[in-house]
Formats: sequence, C-alpha cells, structure tokens
Amino acid sequence: MPRKASRRFAGRLFPPLLSVLICISALNAQNRATPARAEFRGAGELDAAIGEAIRADKLPGAVVLVGHDGKVIYRKAYGNRALVPAKEPMTVDTVFDIASLTKVVATTSGMMKLFEQGKVAMDDPVTRYLPEFQGGSSTITVRDLMTHFSGLRPDLDLEPAWSGYETGIAKALRDKPADAPGAKFVYSDINFELLGEIIRRASGMPENEYLKKILFDPLGMKETGYLPRAALRPRIAPTEMQKDGTMLRGVVHDPTARYMGGVAGHAGVFSTADDLGKFCQMILDGGDGLFSPATIGKFTATATPAGQAVQRGLGWDIQSPYSKPRGELFPAGSFGHTGFTGTSIWIDPASKTYVVLLANSVHPKLRPALTPLRAQVATIVAAAVGYTAAGYAGAERAGGTRTGLDVLAQTKFAALQGKRIGLITNQTGVDREGRRNIDVMRAAGVKIAAIFSPEHGFAGVEDKDNIGDSIDPATGIRIRSLFGKTLRPTPEMLRDVDALVFDIQDLGVRFYTYELTMIYALEEAAKAKKPFYVLDRPNPLTGLHVEGPMLDAARVSNVTAYPLPLRHGLTMGELAKLVNGERRLGAELHVIEMSDWKRALWFDQTGLPWVNPSPNIRSLTEALLYPGLALIEYSTNYSVGRGTDAPFEQVGADWMRGAEVVEWLSGRAIPGVRFSAVNFEPASSNFAGKPIEGVRFEVTDRDIFSPSRLGIELMVGYRSLYPGKIAVERSEKLIGSGRVIREVSAGGDPVAAAEEGLGKFLDVRSKYLIYK
Repeated sequence: MPRKASRRFAGRLFPPLLSVLICISALNAQNRATPARAEFRGAGELDAAIGEAIRADKLPGAVVLVGHDGKVIYRKAYGNRALVPAKEPMTVDTVFDIASLTKVVATTSGMMKLFEQGKVAMDDPVTRYLPEFQGGSSTITVRDLMTHFSGLRPDLDLEPAWSGYETGIAKALRDKPADAPGAKFVYSDINFELLGEIIRRASGMPENEYLKKILFDPLGMKETGYLPRAALRPRIAPTEMQKDGTMLRGVVHDPTARYMGGVAGHAGVFSTADDLGKFCQMILDGGDGLFSPATIGKFTATATPAGQAVQRGLGWDIQSPYSKPRGELFPAGSFGHTGFTGTSIWIDPASKTYVVLLANSVHPKLRPALTPLRAQVATIVAAAVGYTAAGYAGAERAGGTRTGLDVLAQTKFAALQGKRIGLITNQTGVDREGRRNIDVMRAAGVKIAAIFSPEHGFAGVEDKDNIGDSIDPATGIRIRSLFGKTLRPTPEMLRDVDALVFDIQDLGVRFYTYELTMIYALEEAAKAKKPFYVLDRPNPLTGLHVEGPMLDAARVSNVTAYPLPLRHGLTMGELAKLVNGERRLGAELHVIEMSDWKRALWFDQTGLPWVNPSPNIRSLTEALLYPGLALIEYSTNYSVGRGTDAPFEQVGADWMRGAEVVEWLSGRAIPGVRFSAVNFEPASSNFAGKPIEGVRFEVTDRDIFSPSRLGIELMVGYRSLYPGKIAVERSEKLIGSGRVIREVSAGGDPVAAAEEGLGKFLDVRSKYLIYK
C-alpha cells in the first residue's frame, strides 16, 4: 500500500482521553489545578499503558483528557512533545496538528451549519454545488462524500509536485472514481477536500474563516484553527523530519494539505486537548445552541447505504473495520475519529463521556499506528465511568422529571383557578405519584366543566373507530369523545368552557392520533378565542432522534394534521408552539414546561410511571418499534402482532416465511436490532385464530436503531420476496411521502428518499424547542 494511503487507514477512528503530566516544577501549579487523580479510577492503568508505549518508542508523549457528566474528570500530559533537536516535556496546553480530526471537528461542523441553514442537502448530487465535478455528469451525492461511499480514490497524486488550493481542488474535481457510488466503503481524503470546497462556495468564505466564525470563536476554542499563529509555535508539537532536514512544526503534516496551502477539508487544523474537550462537550450537550440537537443526532447516526455492514455517520465513524479503537466496552452508538499524526477523539452519548488522546507519534519519524493503545485507553476509560461487559451501569438510574401537571400542581394550579376548564385527557394523565389529573386538580379547587377523550377512549382500552360519549364514574363529569362523530371540540362543546387544558402522554410519532387531537383542539380554541394550556410531558423516544419520511403537505389528513417527519423529536408543548406559530393560528397558547427533562432522555430514564398509552403499546420497546412496523400496516393482509402478547414486536402473514424474511433483513445490516423467525396466532385483528409465520424483533441498541429504516427495509423486502402481496400505496397516509412510495415501487433507494425535507423541517423546528 502506498505510504500516504496507508496513513489514511491508520489515522482513523478511536476512543480518546486527555491527561497532563507536568515534568518540571514550574508547571506543578497548573497540574494541581486539574481534578485530583484519585477521582479517576483508571488513572493508574492509564499511567501504565501510556508509560509502556513511550518506553517502547511508540510515541514520544501524549495528552489525555476525559470528560464525563459535563465535567473534565482526567487531564494529564505524558512524556515529551519534542525529541529532536532537543527534548521538550509535554504539557497539557500543547498544540497538536490534529490531522484527520479536521474532518469531523471542522468540515463536518461546517456541513452541519449549512444543512441547518438549508444551504446543503445530504442527498443532493455534488454537482448541485460543484457543477464542474466530473464534467457535470456525476451521480455522487453529498452523503456519499461524507460517508466515504463515493467510489473516489483515497488520495490525490502528489507527483509530479504541484501547489495551490485551486490546483488541488481542480484535481479533486477531475478525479475519476474507482468504484460506483454506494458500492463499497473506501476512506478518501478527496471526499473531504470536495466537502471543504462546498463549504467555501456555499458560505462565501474560505473554510478556515467560516469555521472560526461559526464554531471556534463562539465555543471559545481560542487555540484551534488552520495556519496557527507564530505565537503558538513554542507550544506546538513537532511532527516529521523532512528529507531536507527541516522539522515540521506549525506546518501541517499531511502533504496534500501542505500543497494546498494549509487549508483543506481533510486536514490542516491545529488544536489543544482543552479546546477539543469543549467541542466534544458541545456534541454531548446537543449542540449547546450552536447546532440543534436534532442536527447532532442526524450527523452522528448511521448514514451509510442500505445493505452495507459498515456503519458511518455523516463524517463520523460508528462501526467499521477501523473502529476497533473505540475499545472493548464503549457501545456501537458511540462515535469518533482519528488523525494520522496520533490524535483521536471518541464520544459516548449513553454515558455522557468523551475521550481525547493527542500524540505526535510521527515525530521525529513515522511509527506504526496507535490503534492498540487507543483501544486500551478507551477500554480503561469506559470501565472507569461505569461500563462492564453487561453494559453501562449508570443507564438504569431514574431521573427526577416533573411533568407540566406536576409543575402546575406545585402552584396549586394558580393559572387555572377561577376558570371553567375543559380537560382533554385519558388514562395517561397522571402525576408523578400515579394520581389522576382530574382528582389532583379538583382537590386544589379547579373547576372541571368538561372532559374530552381521544382515540381509544378515556380509559385507553377501546380499539375501534367510533367511540361515543360517556361519564366519568368517579366524578359524574361528562366525557365528550373526540374520536367518534367529531374529531374536534365543537362550538357547542366549548360554550360552557373558559379554557382548554391538554394533558396526554404522546409517543412522538407523526401518525399517533393524540397529536391530531391536540392540533384540532388548538385550532378550535384559537377560533373561539379561548386559552389553550398544554401540560407538557416527555417525548418517550427522546427529543434528539428525528427521522423521515416527511409527510407531504398534500397528504395532511385525519391521520396526521400537520406535515411532520415520522419521528419529530418534539414534546407536545413544542409541537403546539410550532403549529401555532407556523400556521399563524393566533391561539393564546400556554405551555406548562417540565422540569428536569433533557432531550437525550428515554422515558425509562425520567422516573415517571409508565402507563400504556394505547391498548397495543405496552412497553417502551413497543413504542420504539411502532413507527417502523405501523408504517405499512394498511398495505395488505398483514399482522403487526395485534391480538398477541407482543404487538409491534413481531410481524407475520399467511404468505410470509419467517426464515426468508430474517435472512433478507440480516443481509441489510440494520443497526441496533436483531431478528428471529417466529410462529404466532393472533387472538384478534388480522389472521385472528389462524397460525402464521413471521419475524420477531429485538432492539439491541436503541440509540442507533432506526424504526424508519426497519419499516422501509421491510417494504423493500416484501416486494422482493413476495411480489404482489403488499400494496404500499394503501399506506400513503402513514408513509406520508410520495417519493418514498415511488422509490419502493420502482426498486430505487427509499432510505435516502426518506430524508427529503428533513433539513428544512429541522431549521423550522429549532425555533420552537424548549428543552436542551
């Protein structure tokens, strides 16, 4: 393998760390200011591992930084930053050439910002932004570049020698692919050189200036950037001795980036451990105001083509032949990257941990990649923060989330006192102690004049299309059905009501009809000029994950009342704000916000009691599988497990052979889920009383699992295995996207089509988010 190409495959992904050993007394005060070593259980093991690597001449020195739960818990420098021409001790503030970390820290961040601004879409052809690319005829997409599935070669040719940014970009624009787009994973610097040029053209400024404006300055990364200033040179770790005897120090090590003048999309950034720690914490914090949490989630989720075993995010590595450096304990939902010079970062959202490992292992000469050390360091850190072979010990700890109901109760419902309240609720409207909202409100003196119930009725047990009115036996209050003769509260229903209060636990899924009920009621409250209160509750599937397909505006119906993606990542309060704002309803909307809820929380991490939101959603796992399996429920004579003890955990039909579908799905490399063939007999619904074959689904990693991807792969699989048995068009109100339906029918790429319009939605959505 050519020398430069071998670097690319060595300088990749990995779980990092950051520590600072001060070797001279003048630096002891700085070292004492860092967290005490006793606070970090893996300190001794890190000392031994890195010390042994230095003694074996695998690197001259290193800096390790570890963040956990929002704090830096370990920070130490080891060995020397320079060996030639004289030894210089490593310090925690050493500036490193971070090499290919440039791809995620700089270029991926730039693409995230352009994506949020609607200036770049991942599934657009590159020629939309670079018209001259391969003569204007290429079908390579932006996604292909970001996931390294473009088919382009690993590197530009360096001989005969050339110079200049424009020259390098011209070469990249002309370079001929070695493989078809999407065919296989080839890590390529050319991909990111082209992405850097897209950033330059779309932003109107060079990448170094753009990143300084949108990331480095706002985040306080004061010692990070391309072309480091001369004042930093004494603290910059030198890299490789050149053939002419000069030592690279403050000049980018990567030869292509050097030919391009030091600013390129694949390499060129210099930084410190502390600055990279700020960057990693920003990612863990869901963007910290610089980016939306949904954008962070999108770019760090699997984005590689269907059927590929490699799992790459948009820029980030997740699980691939090069992700062994994440160690033995960090899960596949974590992500990171490496740099050829000896640098790496690894981020684990599940434990809220990041590891930064910075070294200049190419000084003063090239050495083998640090992959074994990176893996060792990552495993030590993961164990120290609570990982075992069984998983993360901290994942089961319940939080202290208070719903809008709990928060309003603390004020004795002051906002509702003196009003005749119309309460829209069902069995999920309980406080943290499990008490009904009706009873808690009445005990505080609130006058409930009417109760309104959604689909499945007030008790949440009815599974029919037309539900009539009833009476609450505990209070004698009339319950008006909003899933019967009318789906909206009528003027007559609102005549004796001063304000409407909505308190129902939703699923965060576009076609779950509690959202329809809220939107219709909000619209009627606006017309009647009556205040509308939403007592907010968590999105049980987190507030980070957003997945298409988007609902086409022309497909708004009595299934879904607003054009949303399949998983929108909003709470009901945020959704009400969005609809009220974007549709300009002018409703007097009051969202009673939750306390102690973060967007990254799953429902089982809130400490709130689980109440089955509907008859066939009996667990959080079923809630997570529901959007994917229900996506095509209208399409054919087909069971999604209704009438069994595992609804939405299995599918089946009399025309299906479970083993065939399992084999198909297993070949699609869908992350975070496992499949097994199953036989079952529904007691009701489709195939009632008839034994059928099917597939059972087990979610193995919910943070990387995509129900949308699963649902779409099932559609494609059924079309391939059982032609004529499934009519995708019948589920158009659920699928929502005409393009996805067409792609499935034509044998195209519906997985990519499912992301159409997400960028624009995320931009709109960001204006209405309440929680971080």
